[in-house]
Amino acid sequence: MKELNSLRTLFLERLKSRVTEKEPKSLYDPVHYILDLGGKRLRPLLTLMSAQMYGSTVEKAMDAAIAVEVFHNFTLLHDDIMDAADLRRGQETVHVKWDVNTGILSGDAMLIMAYRLFNSYDAQTFYDLNQVFSKTALEVCEGQQYDVDFETRDDVTIPEYIHMIKLKTSVLVGCALQMGAIIAGVDKKEQELIYDYGIHLGIAFQLMDDYLDAFGDPETFGKEVGGDIRENKKTYLYLKSLEDQGCATELKEWFSMDFNDMNEEQIETKKETVKVFFEESGGAAATQQAIKNYTDKALNTIEQLSISNDAKKQLTAFSLDLMSRVS
Repeated sequence: MKELNSLRTLFLERLKSRVTEKEPKSLYDPVHYILDLGGKRLRPLLTLMSAQMYGSTVEKAMDAAIAVEVFHNFTLLHDDIMDAADLRRGQETVHVKWDVNTGILSGDAMLIMAYRLFNSYDAQTFYDLNQVFSKTALEVCEGQQYDVDFETRDDVTIPEYIHMIKLKTSVLVGCALQMGAIIAGVDKKEQELIYDYGIHLGIAFQLMDDYLDAFGDPETFGKEVGGDIRENKKTYLYLKSLEDQGCATELKEWFSMDFNDMNEEQIETKKETVKVFFEESGGAAATQQAIKNYTDKALNTIEQLSISNDAKKQLTAFSLDLMSRVS
């Protein structure tokens, strides 16, 4: 298998050559802007790696990988609007740099562009890819809605939260891997197994993102640190902290405050105070343990895959490198 860095470089070259629409500039400039912001390119790399591990080629899987990346960035663009986020990967979000209407329309265009990329595949592969991709796209919307609903609920449970992040984040990781397996022509059972690996990895990744939202380095995190606290998001970190009765009452009070009614100084005070509660309650430590547990589930699933030992080692190394952000 190609080394990850060279695979990432090749993917970025192909992304540039396949997403070329220019006019009207007001529609497509924001598309190119968000696609150029960087990131780990986790999902498309997994599509390419999966196809290659199962005996296909990177070139055959490239359009599916690009579709995953374009779709993922479409969701980020719209999520940023819904969350009123100012930063994405350390840069202005699209709706801040342009405006909300532009962000909505450019995001809509990206969704259509993602689906169009499947046109390069034969009829059966097109059908199979479209089936899993459409199912995933709807699940991502469901996860986003749950996320929004949770902001105004005070009875969210941990199982509900895990289900939400599975839909919002993990299913696209699983989809990316399954699409590579589809392109390689492997059977349904193996497709389901590589999908399950992606689900476990995606949950671990999102839990880590939740943790870093509170405790990450602003210079490297790329988003507003404490954004989840500002938005009163009922993350795993928050829900586990509520289990400490000594912190629960005050935490709930802080999370009843609407940031629209607060000035910047009050918001910063809220962030710092809540972070102390997260640590003192044991919620932060519990979140780190959950990250490890789901990472271990992903690693255990790798061992069940019908791929070479070398491929298993590379996928394991990829997983551990991804999770190393938390340490």
